[in-house]
Amino acid sequence: DSAEASPSVVFENIKRCSQNCLQMLLENISGLTVDADFTVELIPEINVAVATFIKSIDTKEFVKKCSQDRRVREFKMTARLLELTQTIKAENLPDSISTDYLTVYFESARSGGGPVSDVQLFPKENSAIITFCDHKGNT
Repeated sequence: DSAEASPSVVFENIKRCSQNCLQMLLENISGLTVDADFTVELIPEINVAVATFIKSIDTKEFVKKCSQDRRVREFKMTARLLELTQTIKAENLPDSISTDYLTVYFESARSGGGPVSDVQLFPKENSAIITFCDHKGNT
């Protein structure tokens, strides 16, 4: 159902469309404004961009509009909902970070977190994998 739909949409095969072009295209399709209503993050290594909607919209309907859009088809891009996940990776962590601190931080409602079931710390990479009890606590 729409309440459980991800607020993020993945755009694949973006190499023919710059970030500015993609942002304008998404503004045209959604009627929303970049930065105020949604953000766009490019992941050029895998030829993908992720649009995350700050303003609550029906992302399933938005994906449908994108797949029907003439310009999206001309760029040979595809759009799909980002799968909801229970696991995230935190990077660039300070050397002194502890699993207890990360657990408390990611369980904080103020941080948009939720109940954490596991934290795996990787000190050599200054990163950690945080697993939530459900997919709602991973914003």
